[in-house]
Amino acid sequence: MIDKSVSSAEAAVARIPDGATVMIGGFGRAGQPIELIDALIAQGAGDLTIVNNNAGNGDTGLAALLAKRRVKKIICSFPRQADSWVFDGLYREGVIELELVPQGNLAERIRAAGAGIGGFFTPTGVGTRLAEGKETREIDGRQYVLEYPIKADFALISARVADRWGNLVYRETARNFGPIMAAAATTTIAQVDHIVELGALDPESVVTPGIFVDRVVAVGDRRWLSGDEFVGGVDIEGQPLTGEAEATR
Repeated sequence: MIDKSVSSAEAAVARIPDGATVMIGGFGRAGQPIELIDALIAQGAGDLTIVNNNAGNGDTGLAALLAKRRVKKIICSFPRQADSWVFDGLYREGVIELELVPQGNLAERIRAAGAGIGGFFTPTGVGTRLAEGKETREIDGRQYVLEYPIKADFALISARVADRWGNLVYRETARNFGPIMAAAATTTIAQVDHIVELGALDPESVVTPGIFVDRVVAVGDRRWLSGDEFVGGVDIEGQPLTGEAEATR
C-alpha cells in the first residue's frame, strides 16, 4: 500500500543532511512551509544552499533559518525588502553568498530541471552583469543568454490538502513555486493542512501529482483561514493584524 504520509514535520525533514541544496516554496510568506522550516531548524542541518524567491521576511520561517547561520548560499530573485533585515545583516557581514536570478529566469531554471531540459536561451539579463561569463547567442536578430537548470536535493513546499499518495491541491496564489519545485528536487516534502481519503480530491484540481511527492505531513488549519475563506492577514512579524486576533485563531 502506498502511503507517503509521515507523523510529524520533524520526521519529514529528519534525513536532510549538512550541505544539501533545498528549495523552499513561497512568494514572501504566501505558500511558505513554515512548519517544515521550523522542523529543519530544530533538526540542525547546516551549510545549506537555499533556493527561494525571497531571502526571508521578518524573523520567522526562512529568515529564522538564516538567522541560525545554517545557510551558506541563497539563490533567489528578490533578496531585499523592508523586512529582510536578517539577510541584509548576514550579507553585509560576508557570511552568506547570494546568486541573484531574475524572477522569470528563476522559475524557468527550476522548471527546466523538472522537465529534463539541459539549458535554455533567454533575453532576460543580456547586456547586464547577470550575463557576465555566460554564453550568448543571436537568434532571429535578438541577443540571448544561456541559462542552466536549478535542481535540488530536497524541496520543502506547502499545499492546502493531499491524499496519502501525495497528490496535492493548492490554495490560490499560495501555489506559486510549489509545483515546479516538486518536480525539480530529488526528494519533495509537502506540508498540508489536511490529508484526505483517496478519491476525495477532484482530479481536475490536483496540480502536483503524487509521483513528484515523497513525503506529506498534515500540520492543521492555518489561522488566517476559516472554512477555506481568508479571514485576516499578518504583520511583518507574522502576527494577526490589529482587530483580527480572534478571527485568525
